Amino acid sequence: MTSPTRTAVAAARLVVVKVGSSSLTTAEGGLDPARLDVLVDAVAARLAAGSQVVLVSSGAIAAGLAPLGIPRRPRDLATQQAAASVGQLALGHAYVASFARYSVQVGQILLTADDVVRRSHYRNAQRTLSRLLALGVVPVVNENDTVATDEIRFGDNDRLAALVAHLIGADALILLSDVDALYDGDPRLGAARRIDEVAGQSDVDGVRAGVTGRSGLGTGGMASKLAAARLASAAGVPVLLAAAAQADVALKAADVGTAFAAAGRRLTARRFWLGYAADAAGTLTLDDGAVAAVVGRRRSLLAAGITAMTGEFEAGDVVDLADQSGHIVARGVVGFDAGELPDLIGRSSRDLPPDHRREVVHADDLVPLRP
Repeated sequence: MTSPTRTAVAAARLVVVKVGSSSLTTAEGGLDPARLDVLVDAVAARLAAGSQVVLVSSGAIAAGLAPLGIPRRPRDLATQQAAASVGQLALGHAYVASFARYSVQVGQILLTADDVVRRSHYRNAQRTLSRLLALGVVPVVNENDTVATDEIRFGDNDRLAALVAHLIGADALILLSDVDALYDGDPRLGAARRIDEVAGQSDVDGVRAGVTGRSGLGTGGMASKLAAARLASAAGVPVLLAAAAQADVALKAADVGTAFAAAGRRLTARRFWLGYAADAAGTLTLDDGAVAAVVGRRRSLLAAGITAMTGEFEAGDVVDLADQSGHIVARGVVGFDAGELPDLIGRSSRDLPPDHRREVVHADDLVPLRP
């Protein structure tokens, strides 16, 4: 099972590896040392082969359940955060002990959504990760579940791994879980077609990505892994989705699981942040001509091409740009406050006051998005 994408993953010098909760913990809660050692063995082998590795690891909440005597993943936020507080220490200690078998140092980085949404935080995380790698340390990244809110309720580490992969300029992203590949349905429910290679959107059309983790300990399912793989590949990072039990093969030959080809040019860190990491404070709806100019010809957005707006934003905030059907076609930094725009939209620049005859979103601050 070889392909240019798998060759690129196998040869990558800088790799982000993400592993889910269900691949590190037992159904009863608590870490499974044997599973964690298998993962560390595979990462250590990749390090010995000359690669640098950033490990994005779930498992903090699940690891805290058994020590606290909690039989299953709690639903209330406070208990989840308490479990994460206990489990994060256990998880970190387990990684330190396991990597010590190879005399490899690890460093913990806890991130929240703000750290990849706020530009200054994004750059700080970038510098810290780069310095750890330069020092020969394996960064272990996780969401800071002890203080995060929506991240626990709705988030997962798959998207975080995709964001980290671009943030550090990774050459490949490897997503490890308890599912061995991408299927066009749930393989546990009967016949489902396995998809070995994804070269573009048409290869995943019709995929019902609703497979969740078997243990119920994690928050991410196959849908989140597919979304993360598409996010990374759209930004020029090849992706391998494979089972954690096959981590050794995935990190060596990359001839297992599903490979997602890099579908686009690698964006600069700023443009990737703008397009995929920053929160949008509002939406501007564009007419067909403006969509063609912004997406097709990479032109600036003028007030004349806007038909409607929503949101409360200020000049300098990131906004989504949508077509007449409501599909987001681009994102950009808006040049006006929300209170200023209603009097400007739909009007030609020559009909505007002189101090408002400027781009609503400048082309340099605009990123078209692939469907």
